[in-house]
Amino acid sequence: MEGCGDLDPAPSSRRPATAASRLRLNWADRALLAALLGVIPKARRHGRLLVTPDTIVRWHNDIVRRRWAARSAHGRTGRPATRRNIQALIRRLAREKPGWGYRRIHGELAGLGVNIAASTVWEILKASGINPGRRRTGPTWPQFLHSQAEAILACDFFTTDLLDGTQAYVLAVIEHSTRRIRILGVTLHPTGQWT
Repeated sequence: MEGCGDLDPAPSSRRPATAASRLRLNWADRALLAALLGVIPKARRHGRLLVTPDTIVRWHNDIVRRRWAARSAHGRTGRPATRRNIQALIRRLAREKPGWGYRRIHGELAGLGVNIAASTVWEILKASGINPGRRRTGPTWPQFLHSQAEAILACDFFTTDLLDGTQAYVLAVIEHSTRRIRILGVTLHPTGQWT
């Protein structure tokens, strides 16, 4: 049967565009179709067609659908679950190192040769009730600014016009804790003493 080409004697330009003609068929499929459709010259003379091409396509789709339905019903679908010892290791690292987030734990596991995605580490921590983000042990940013406010100063060097039309250069400092402004100096001619 190899090398026999297309079993349909009609040229491709005159053949109807049915679902069966759009399929890519190997030689065994074409031989089966030829037998079922009566393409064999003797069967065609007597006008015996057993089934239509659409029926064969429908049968094929039913077979494929049943096969995949049976496969998915027998086993679990999706990715296999992460092993319990790896899940326990992830939870242990998160408890012992509270400053590590899920990405750092993922990096440490990769260094140990454990091939697992960072998103899987995140999901395991979230399912265990552990915050997957990095937990900071120090103060928050507003707490830090409030505690450092007494030591924070802001400086400004600006010009102002005097009543006689001259310009004066002013160096001022503001204390954040008291909001007090202190003028450190005023001059008409700034020289190297301030710069």
